[in-house]
Amino acid sequence: MAHSEHNKSKRSGGFALIILGALLLIIGPQEAIVPKSMSIATWVAGLLIGGLGFYLKFIRHRTKQQ
Repeated sequence: MAHSEHNKSKRSGGFALIILGALLLIIGPQEAIVPKSMSIATWVAGLLIGGLGFYLKFIRHRTKQQ
């Protein structure tokens, strides 16, 4: 029981958002998957979602510690 805290999941929501944002950035410019009219919106959404995930994963915890 001493290591129960070590084995808990550490809120991986931020990491999942980073991966989702990266996937949107990869599939955004490909016209076979996403229509050309939606490619810019997909690219911007990938940046926003990835940036939010980066903030939740890394930045938010640093501001609480200071």
